[in-house]
Amino acid sequence: MSYYKHDSAYVDEPCEIGDGTKIWHFSHVMKGARIGNGCILGQNVHIANDVVLGDNVKIQNNVSVYTGTVVEDDVFLGPSCVLTNVTNPRSQINRHSLYETTLLRRGCSVGANATIVCGVTIGRYAFIAAGAVVSKDVPDYALMVGVPARRVAWMSRHGHRLTSPDTGGVMQCPESGLRYLESTPGLLRCLDLDEDAPLPAELAEGGRAYRDVRGGA
Repeated sequence: MSYYKHDSAYVDEPCEIGDGTKIWHFSHVMKGARIGNGCILGQNVHIANDVVLGDNVKIQNNVSVYTGTVVEDDVFLGPSCVLTNVTNPRSQINRHSLYETTLLRRGCSVGANATIVCGVTIGRYAFIAAGAVVSKDVPDYALMVGVPARRVAWMSRHGHRLTSPDTGGVMQCPESGLRYLESTPGLLRCLDLDEDAPLPAELAEGGRAYRDVRGGA
């Protein structure tokens, strides 16, 4: 097979798993799931029936991705984050036909122990802080914190908080140099790269971490 599966993991057939994907200890992929190329499923990850994962998705330990969830390319799911698929679950009532669709758009990150209430869309390159509870749609590049989550700033594709706009309102990522502009209130766009375009290879290497940028290194 073209993907790696640890001996303790289970993969039910039929399902689709792309080249270079790695499935680690005690994880379970159920039938009908579609997993793209180059994904990493950490320990104790559960992928339910008919879940769709794009390419290069990174899922940390102890995460369950339930039916009704669609995860686009380059998404990061932090340890023990929570995804749901029914708004009003009851043990006595079967709502299997009422699963709601939750969409995680390209490049977004969900922090450890965050909760994503079903039926929402997390925008491209949005950043959900650890422990946040998201109950409404999130725009592209938004930094969301708190319970309930609220937008407190914008984040670049490289995961850096965008601050200090110039006189034209343009903000620049301190790592990549890509420029961003809030063209209308609540809508941020990258001026140098389309939101659906992959990062150029020279920018994807990630030369500077957040602590380095914050410290001025």
